[in-house]
Amino acid sequence: VQLAESGGGLVEAGGSLRLSCVASGGQFGGDVSAWYRQAPGKERELVASVTSGGTTDYADFVKGRFTVSRDNRKNTMYLQMNDLKPEDTAVYYCRFRRVYAPRYNYWGQGIQVTVSS
Repeated sequence: VQLAESGGGLVEAGGSLRLSCVASGGQFGGDVSAWYRQAPGKERELVASVTSGGTTDYADFVKGRFTVSRDNRKNTMYLQMNDLKPEDTAVYYCRFRRVYAPRYNYWGQGIQVTVSS
């Protein structure tokens, strides 16, 4: 199984980016997919999550700016990031996790997002 992130890069404050995470090599469903981020010197933190049924949840620091979505037919999760701030600079990771049988917990390798002031 592989999770592949794309869409990161360098953007000015106030700009937008759209991250994608494609899951391949396995069967997915009945699970929760999520975006995390880790800034230098800080712990990894949850940014947003979406269930395969479409229920979403967001960290307070991105509410109103980021939108998470998922296309189950493509096994792909997205993160639309608007009004980016320098403090959003981090490596962003995607995760697909199923807590009941057949259980799985997969992580992507991460993608850099840099927001300049």
